[in-house]
Amino acid sequence: MPNKTVYITRRARFNAAHKLWNPEWSTEKNHNVFGKCANENWHGHNYELHVTVKGFPNPDTGYCMDLKVLSDIIRDQVETHLDHRNINLDVEWMKGKIASTENLIIEIWEQLEHSITEHGCTLHHLRLYETENNYADYYGGK
Repeated sequence: MPNKTVYITRRARFNAAHKLWNPEWSTEKNHNVFGKCANENWHGHNYELHVTVKGFPNPDTGYCMDLKVLSDIIRDQVETHLDHRNINLDVEWMKGKIASTENLIIEIWEQLEHSITEHGCTLHHLRLYETENNYADYYGGK
């Protein structure tokens, strides 16, 4: 049977606090640009992350990737670092970056890509919901 590419997606959730703040700007400019998201006392979100990988089903298992393995990778590489944390202060790989959803999704990709490749699949797409109305998509690359 010829190889057919399959895309599988795993959802994960985490709760985290952050603020949007550019240290190069004045307090006034941060408040003007970021509004309530620049609250000095932080604010939080119930994030939802969708991780899509692509690969070929293994003829012995029918899996392109065991979803339990994918779940473990997401938990180890992302959730343990972000859940119930302050993104600006507690997450080493976000230090020095503005904690926007856009920057966060890029850094999550960086955390996941290698481990997924080691399991024979390719990271294809991430979708990160900050709220039910706001999300970012990322497909890797530049």
